Amino acid sequence: MTPLSTTLLAFSMSTDAFAAAIGKGAAVEHPRFREALRTGLIFGVVEAITPLIGWGLGVGASHYISAWDHWVVFVLLLLLGGRMILGGLATPQADSEAPAARRGRHAWWLVAATALITSIDALTVGIGLAFMDVNILATALAIGLATTLMATLGVMLGHRLGVLIGQRAEVLGGVVLIGIGTAILIDHLGLW
Repeated sequence: MTPLSTTLLAFSMSTDAFAAAIGKGAAVEHPRFREALRTGLIFGVVEAITPLIGWGLGVGASHYISAWDHWVVFVLLLLLGGRMILGGLATPQADSEAPAARRGRHAWWLVAATALITSIDALTVGIGLAFMDVNILATALAIGLATTLMATLGVMLGHRLGVLIGQRAEVLGGVVLIGIGTAILIDHLGLW
């Protein structure tokens, strides 16, 4: 993968964390930078670890499917990108938290659980990366850093921007993932 592809992949992986962080920020009356950075770091660390786990799983299976690995990567990114687009186009849920809860900070376990849920896509991407010539440590670090940045920014902007921008970011991330998967398939089939 090129540095541009890695950067696009990293920021695509961060869009669901960004959307979730906007929701977290919207639930806090006046988020502080320290709280936003704490949330961003939790999301970033989890998002950096999951592609490594996926890559390990994919390496274990790579010799079984090496003849059609480009199709595996394409289908995984297509499905993941499609899910992100559908999630971004879904109608936002009304905020059901009580006004008093909007002023407090979120428990670390709740943030960690949200980070884990939003990082399932990075696990899937990690599986796909096992079939490509990539530096998985550099890619996982890029995903973790992009997610830390985007989740921190999402919390800080959340109370002002609300859920709408988070959903649009998730749609954009899905489109980028589908584009990366298509480019990998086209390149492997020699259609460039």
